[in-house]
Amino acid sequence: MKRINLILSCCLLLTMILASCKTGPVNLFKTASPYELYQRKLSSAGLDKTAMGKAWIDAGQNSIAKALRIQVPYKEQGYFPAERVAATAFRFDVVRGQRLNIRLEKTPAADFMVYMDLWAFREGNSPKAIASADTLNASITVDVDENAEYLLRLQPELLKSGAYTLEIVSGPSLSFPVKTSGRKRIESLFGVGRDANTRRHEGIDIFGPKLTPVVASADGVVTRVGENNLGGLVVMMRPNGKNYTLYYAHLDKQLAVEGQQVKTGDTLGLMGNTGNASTTPPHLHFGIYTGGGAIDPLPFVNTDVATPKAITAATTNINATLRNSSKVSLRESPDSKALTLKTLEPSTIMLVEAATSSWYKATLPDGTTGYLPGKGLNQVNTGIRNIELKTSQLALYDAPLTAAPVKKTLDSGSRVNLLGKYEDFLLVKDREDETGWVRAGL
Repeated sequence: MKRINLILSCCLLLTMILASCKTGPVNLFKTASPYELYQRKLSSAGLDKTAMGKAWIDAGQNSIAKALRIQVPYKEQGYFPAERVAATAFRFDVVRGQRLNIRLEKTPAADFMVYMDLWAFREGNSPKAIASADTLNASITVDVDENAEYLLRLQPELLKSGAYTLEIVSGPSLSFPVKTSGRKRIESLFGVGRDANTRRHEGIDIFGPKLTPVVASADGVVTRVGENNLGGLVVMMRPNGKNYTLYYAHLDKQLAVEGQQVKTGDTLGLMGNTGNASTTPPHLHFGIYTGGGAIDPLPFVNTDVATPKAITAATTNINATLRNSSKVSLRESPDSKALTLKTLEPSTIMLVEAATSSWYKATLPDGTTGYLPGKGLNQVNTGIRNIELKTSQLALYDAPLTAAPVKKTLDSGSRVNLLGKYEDFLLVKDREDETGWVRAGL
């Protein structure tokens, strides 16, 4: 009882100190991120010297090293318990030209802070901090300027419990360049052969009725209004704050003028088939050019946006300790073909942290986290069978490690309820409802 009171007193003191550790809105890493500000306040309060403070810092660092691989779009429902210092991280690929949207909803909405940090990993370069937020501002929106692998970390503040729903989606970073109420008719994609394969198509073709308005895909300035042999009547514009130029070709009529400031949706010209398109149906050739040449414009304007799969795994199992009924693979991704992290024997104990589509994200007693199918798992409130302990099994450990604290010493010949297993240990409950780990009988 004295130990419990001491723990409660320490938690109350930490809560009072951390009440002042709130941070502000979305930060593009021009100054310290909300996460960094919170960590500094922990240090200023001396909490980085405590076991709990060190555990929080270590959890944030370790989650990056153990980040799980996902595919966008992605949706996850999870729970962060106050009694367990936790963090989670994800790796995923995003294509240049897409707009990445990361949204976090949480319960309770107030008085429960979750820090979000986003990095980009480009080949041959060090990780680059892209954006950060705390859940006073519950979203991050980023225009992806280069094909890269991204890493997202979520970590709650200390001593707070809460549920969350994370959603990561990607879509076009530019508006569609043609004003049309019908189907977006994109044909002849970037890179296909032209003129007996002597050159490559440096854009996409969008077909429609002659004189369909061609519009600005972003706010910006018109840099050129002219004519050439391939493109016929063309307009070029530079979106504000971007390092590329938009190219509109085969126009029937140009309505913009050089130097004109335009807003998204302003009409630049009318669709036609001038230039080398004189024998084809009317269409817009839409291209994007950088200092290094043409790049694929489709990710910038593709309106076919995928949505995350619905969560069908039972969310009532989130934050519950479960065991599997048959051998199963713990995988790096929620995909039956993903890398296997561990093969779990029947009755392996795990903590379910989150659910995504028909999968659970679960953590094993040794800290390994991965995904496994949501079916074939059972809660441990009902034991498997009663067993009689041998003399070598009398120490009831707090964790499945011989170096773990011993909660109590059981009597020789004690009968306990077997709840599950992990490697060389059994999770059991004794007659006094004390739960712990004993060594497996040899």
